[in-house]
Amino acid sequence: MKRVIITGGTGGLGSAIAKCFKSENWEVIALGRQDLDLLDETALAAYFEKNPCDLLICAAGIIRDEPIKRMTEDHWDKVFSVNFRAATNCAIAALPGMVKRGIGHIIFISSYAAERPTVGQAAYATAKASLTGLTKDLAECYGSKGIRVNAISPGFLETPMTDAVLPRRKEIVRDLHFLGQFNTAEIAAKFIGFLHEHLPFTSGQVFHLDSRP
Repeated sequence: MKRVIITGGTGGLGSAIAKCFKSENWEVIALGRQDLDLLDETALAAYFEKNPCDLLICAAGIIRDEPIKRMTEDHWDKVFSVNFRAATNCAIAALPGMVKRGIGHIIFISSYAAERPTVGQAAYATAKASLTGLTKDLAECYGSKGIRVNAISPGFLETPMTDAVLPRRKEIVRDLHFLGQFNTAEIAAKFIGFLHEHLPFTSGQVFHLDSRP
């Protein structure tokens, strides 16, 4: 049975991804915040050695919007650690098993903010933009070993992560979309499944799934 490991697997998008792959008879390991310390490189190496996976989806993330003048070093560290370092650590831990088998796929969940952040998203945008560089670097380094690496920018999703966004702000963001509506976690999950199963020669790419320019 094929195995997928999803970090941030109990969040809104992570849960939708887990449900999608379960419906396709995958073994799904959906890791929540309490299941594994994604910043503990030793623990991660041991975990992925015990649980090699065909597909790793790095969906763990946090948003801590703050005007840049008020952002502390701790603020930067926290946002960057969860959104970038954790993904990097998981990829490093998963790669040896993939290299050994000569096949594997890593998908990072990026964000529209990586290219056009709103005010107050400097740390979040920087972390997500860094995933683009990581995606392309790993895709080039490990492509010859049969490993794909891609990134997904799902767009604004109405999930628990965005519950704090004021209704008026959501309306403004929705109006910026050509189709006048948001993407959904379920549709994003289906695209991830399609990317993995039906685009076997696609790597080093960043896919934008909404209709915002």
